[in-house]
Amino acid sequence: MSKGGVPVKNWLAIAGALLGAFMAILDIQITNSSLKDIQAALGATLEESSWIATSYLVAEMIAIPLTGFFAAWLSPRRYLLWNGAGFIASSLLCSFAWNLDSMIVFRAMQGFTGGALIPMAFTLILQLLPLDKRPVGMALFGVTATFAPSIGPTLGGWLTEAFSWHYIFYLNVLPGLAVLWLLAEGLDKEEGDDSQLKRIDLMGMITMALGLGCLQIMLEEGAKDDWFDAEYIRWLAVISAVSLVLFVRKQLLTEFPLVNLRLFRSRDFSLACVTYVALGAGLFGSVYLVPLYLASVHDYTALDIGLVLMWVGFPQLPFFPLIPRIMKKIDAKYLVAFGFFVMGASMFMNIHMTTEFDGSYLIPALLVRALGQPFIMVPLSVMSSQNLKAEDTASASTLFNVMRNLGGAVGIALLATLLDKRTDVHLSQIKETLTAGSQNLQDYMLQMGQAMLPYGGSETQAYGVLAQELSQQAMVMSYNEAFAALGCMLLIASLASLAIRPAPKAAAGDAAAVH
Repeated sequence: MSKGGVPVKNWLAIAGALLGAFMAILDIQITNSSLKDIQAALGATLEESSWIATSYLVAEMIAIPLTGFFAAWLSPRRYLLWNGAGFIASSLLCSFAWNLDSMIVFRAMQGFTGGALIPMAFTLILQLLPLDKRPVGMALFGVTATFAPSIGPTLGGWLTEAFSWHYIFYLNVLPGLAVLWLLAEGLDKEEGDDSQLKRIDLMGMITMALGLGCLQIMLEEGAKDDWFDAEYIRWLAVISAVSLVLFVRKQLLTEFPLVNLRLFRSRDFSLACVTYVALGAGLFGSVYLVPLYLASVHDYTALDIGLVLMWVGFPQLPFFPLIPRIMKKIDAKYLVAFGFFVMGASMFMNIHMTTEFDGSYLIPALLVRALGQPFIMVPLSVMSSQNLKAEDTASASTLFNVMRNLGGAVGIALLATLLDKRTDVHLSQIKETLTAGSQNLQDYMLQMGQAMLPYGGSETQAYGVLAQELSQQAMVMSYNEAFAALGCMLLIASLASLAIRPAPKAAAGDAAAVH
């Protein structure tokens, strides 16, 4: 039995893998809105609780490059089922965490098992769908990759306020069971390839895990500790650099690499990876900036932030089914360029904010962003995979997902640093414009003192209010610059995507024959 020339069981397998990938990507952001509640329950400081997200991301980053080896060794069906079951179990363990250390361990387990689900969804689309059906599969993958980060804070905030933070993790149980059923029905039972153990690249695994793990921790924690002023950040940088150099060298010299880095010899593949870095920075960077702005400048709660962010999540859904049809008439690279341009333009809509700009002022920019994202994800996924050989799909899927995650990590790290440094600069500049003998300043302080007098206010409190207002203005100015920087990067990505060449007709025909 088939649907559109594709066996129904193939669609079941893809549906299971996509639902698993959606859950794994959702869980990257879903705890961010609830960190205050979680850290209070676990007796940790807010700074320490940042490791709840970091441990997940580090483990996920390490898991992604290992998927090709483990899927070949165990078989895709067995590997996905084991990881799906592990993801459900670790999610439940997170809800039972009794202190911060246990939560960090369980979140790492959750990230490691969830990390396998993301590239495997991409791989199954390439392996189980013919070339003409691939845009449909990539449209569905696009929903998981762009919709999940957008609604993560919304869903997490609502569950925490309506019930408790534990439900963030209970949420994975029923969909997780559905994932296991779909994968069990859709994928054929196969024997694993034990010969993979004879060619296992332990050196590659160790250097990859050390390199990517240390890099991820450095990017997550660097801005908080003023980067290389902290000794542990310097050590992380050295370990990461040395490990990644050794990893690359080993992968290029070995006959059976863990990840086929020779794919970077292709100019078009390299350009596609650059655009994935930009996509990650744009997706995760915008989801980072908006909640932080609303919380720090306007004191929004987790639920309030979620209600704003949903305007970039839900409005993009109607566009995904349209993209495969549009791709039949317009070259994919022009759609990707358009998507990056629109997304970049939405960032520039936020560069003239003042302290009066609350969540309602951000919604138009979020709606524009929602229009642009589907035009990037689906055509880019198709365009980046159009020249691949069947044996390279696992490595390509790994590299695309690593690049997207790295783009997000680097983007957030740079934005956090920019916000911190530029806020101090702007605050210093604002203070320089205020002189002790200024008549305007004296009038302002007099008016504020009179307004606070009925409530028992004092001159000291009036100066405190002034300092807070100055700090808010400096923060808003730095957010304007952060959005401008993100917008410039996305516009550059728009130009880079135009340089990717379409697949030759002969190659497209070969790809169709392979599938």
